[in-house]
Amino acid sequence: MAWPYFLDCGRYFASVEEGCYDPLEKLREGLDTEEALPSGLPPTFIHFTHHSYAQMVRVLRRTAARCAHIAKTYSIGRSFNGKELLVIEFSARPGQHELMEPEVKLIGNIHGNEVAGREMLIYLAQYLCTEYLLGSARIQRLLNTTRIHLLPSMNPDGYEVAAAEGAGYNGWTSGRQNAQNLDLNRNFPDLTSEYYRLAESRSVRGDHIPIPQHYWWGKVAPETKAIMKWMRTTPFVLSASLHGGDLVVSYPFDFSKHPQEEKMFSPTPDEKMFKLLARAYADVHPMMMDRSENRCGGNFLKRGSIINGADWYSFTGGMSDFNYLHSNCFEITVELGCVKFPPEEALYTLWQHNKEPLLNFVEMVHRGIKGVVMDKFGKPVKNARIVVKGIRHDITTAPDGDYWRLLPPGSHIVIAQAPGYSKVIKKVTIPARMKRAGRVDFILQPLGTGPKQLLLGPRRSGSGLRDPPGGASRYGEPKEPGQEPLGGRRQPSVGGSKPWWWSYFTSLSEHKPRWLLKY
Repeated sequence: MAWPYFLDCGRYFASVEEGCYDPLEKLREGLDTEEALPSGLPPTFIHFTHHSYAQMVRVLRRTAARCAHIAKTYSIGRSFNGKELLVIEFSARPGQHELMEPEVKLIGNIHGNEVAGREMLIYLAQYLCTEYLLGSARIQRLLNTTRIHLLPSMNPDGYEVAAAEGAGYNGWTSGRQNAQNLDLNRNFPDLTSEYYRLAESRSVRGDHIPIPQHYWWGKVAPETKAIMKWMRTTPFVLSASLHGGDLVVSYPFDFSKHPQEEKMFSPTPDEKMFKLLARAYADVHPMMMDRSENRCGGNFLKRGSIINGADWYSFTGGMSDFNYLHSNCFEITVELGCVKFPPEEALYTLWQHNKEPLLNFVEMVHRGIKGVVMDKFGKPVKNARIVVKGIRHDITTAPDGDYWRLLPPGSHIVIAQAPGYSKVIKKVTIPARMKRAGRVDFILQPLGTGPKQLLLGPRRSGSGLRDPPGGASRYGEPKEPGQEPLGGRRQPSVGGSKPWWWSYFTSLSEHKPRWLLKY
C-alpha cells in the first residue's frame, strides 16, 4: 500500500484521508493550472513517493519558483549519460555568497541504488520552502543565516538502473555504480595516503593537499569532476553524504593508517569536532537511539550509532576524506537504513525519522568561530591560514577574507597568518551550550613593523607566536567596541612598568621570563 499524499496540518504531516485545514490555500492563487495536482491538492504538499529523474527535476524547479526569493536551482555539471546534476539552494540571497554566511551541502544517491537519501533531500527542499512561507521562526532563522545546497542525486544514471528493477526487487549492487561502471565513492583522489606520509614530518601541514598529477591519468568520472569543481567555487564549511545499507553515522578518516588492517581506528586532527557532528545527527534519530540490539544497525548500538569510518571498514578514494584534506569542508557519511531501495510505504516514516536530524546537523555549521581577516587598510586577505593550537589542520579564508572554523567547546589559541604579514594570536573560549559562532576578526600587520620583531623573533619557540592576544572577550572579540587587540600597535611603556607583551608570557607559565626585560 502506498501513501501518496500528506498534508501539513499544524506543521505535522498527516494522511489526506484523515483530512485537515489547508493553511496554504491562498498560495494556490496565481499558480499555473497545469501545476495543480489531479486531486486538487495544493502543489506545496509533499508527495511521498519515489521520483524519477524527470519528476525530481520538476519538483525542484517548481519548489524554487514557489520560493524564488529564497531559493534557486542550478547545475554543477552532467552525468556520463548527460543528465544534469541539479542542485537547489536556499538562502536569504540565493545565487551569491554573503560575507560570513556559512555554506552547507547535502548530497544524496552517490550510489545509484541507495535511494533514501535522494528522496529525503527532495522532501527537505519542499519542507524548507513550505515552512519558510508558513513563518516558521526556526526555518526562517536558518535560511536567513545559512546558505544550504541540496544535491539529491549525484548518480542519476545508476538510479535509473536500480529503479528499472523496482523497490524490493533491487539487488545489493544493481545500479550502485555510474554508467562507466565506476564507484563514485571510490573515485576521488587518495589524499589520505599522502596525509599519512606528510604526518611523519612534523614540520609539514596535512591540510589543503593538492590533487596529485597521476590521479588524472586514471578514469575520473564526470560526476566526480563536477563535485570537485563545485568545491573549488564555493567555500563549503559542512557537508553530509547520504547512503543506505546500514543505520549509522560515520566520519573521517575512511582510509586506515595501516591499509593492511581491515579495521583500524584512524582519527583526523579534528576527531572531537567530527564526533560532535556525527552525534548531532544520531542523537536525535529515533531509530539510531533505539536500544534494541535486533534493530537495523544493532551492532553499532554500544557506539551510540556513530563510528570512525576506517574503524568500520577501510577504503580509499572516498568523498569525505577528500573534502577534509583538500578543502575547508568537514563531511560525514549517513547510512539511512538497511534497505537500500525501500518501498514507497516506508518513505513517510523515513522522512519522520530523518527530518529533525537533517535540520539539527545543518545547524551545527554555526558552532565554533567565524570572522574576517584583513590588512591594516581594511582590505580582505584571502587564503590566510587560521591555525588552532593543538589541532594540526588549518582552514583558509575565502576571497572576501571571511572564514569559519568549526570547533568543539573549550579554550583555544587561534592564530591568523598570511605571507608577508606578522601572525596575530587570540585566545577564544567557546561555551558548551553556545550555538552561534563567536565573531573573531583579525587585522594583520605587514612584516617588519613594530618592536615585536626584535623582541620575539630571535627567541621564537616552536609555537611560532609573535603577536600577543590583546584584550579579547570570552568569544575572542575586542573588549572595547571598534578596538582591535593588536599588541603591535602599542609601544613598550617606560617608567619601570611592564611592557605590553608581559601579560601574555606570564599567562603561559608560572615562571616569569624576567630575562626578556633586559631588552
